[in-house]
Amino acid sequence: MAEDYLTDDEQWEAAKRWLAQNGLWLIGGVVLAAAAILAWRFYQSHGNERTLRAAAEFDSITLALDHNDFAAARKAASGLLATYPGTPYADQAELTLARLSIDDGQDANAIAPLTHVMQTSKDAELKNIARLRLARVQIDQGKPDEALATLATTDNGPFAARFHETRGDALYAKKDFTGAGAEYRAALGATDPRGSDAQILQLKISDLGATAAPTDTKGQS
Repeated sequence: MAEDYLTDDEQWEAAKRWLAQNGLWLIGGVVLAAAAILAWRFYQSHGNERTLRAAAEFDSITLALDHNDFAAARKAASGLLATYPGTPYADQAELTLARLSIDDGQDANAIAPLTHVMQTSKDAELKNIARLRLARVQIDQGKPDEALATLATTDNGPFAARFHETRGDALYAKKDFTGAGAEYRAALGATDPRGSDAQILQLKISDLGATAAPTDTKGQS
C-alpha cells in the first residue's frame, strides 16, 4: 500500500487528517456504545434493586402470615402489587390475596387474582398453581363445567396428579362417577403410593363405588 512508503512524519500527518475527517463519527460511536452499556448496567442494577425490595416486602407478608396477622398480610400484599408490579413477587402477592379471600369465605374475591396469575405469570409453576386453585373455587361455587374448562390444558408438568384429581372432583360434582373414577385412577398412577395423597385418592375411589352402586341399582329396577 502507498502508506507503506511514507515517512514517519508523513504517516503521522495522514493519521491526523483521517482523525480530523472521521474523528467526530468515531467518538460519537464510542460515546453511544458507552451510553448503551451504562444504560443496560443501570437497568440491571435498578431491576435487581427493585426485585430485592419486592423480596423484602414479600418477607413482611410471610412474617404476618406466620403470626396469623391476616390484616397486615393483606395490606402488605396489596402494597407490593401497587409498588412492584411485574416482579416475580407480585404473582406471589396475588396468590396470597386469593388465599386470604378463600380463608375468609369470600371465594368470589379470589377469582380475579387467580385468573390474572394464570393468564400473565411468566412462571409456569405459578400459572399451574393458580389454575388449580381457581378450578377448586369454581367447583366450590357449583360451577364444575367452568372448572373443567379452566383445567383444559395438557402442560401440567409435575402437577399432573393434581390436575387429574381436580378434574375428578369436578366430574364427581357433575355426578359423572365413571369419568371421576378414571381421573382419580390416573391421579393415583402419577402419585407416590407411599404418600398421604395416594391414601386420599384411594378413599375417593372407594367412595365412588359406594356412591355409584345405588344409582346403578336404581337404573336396573
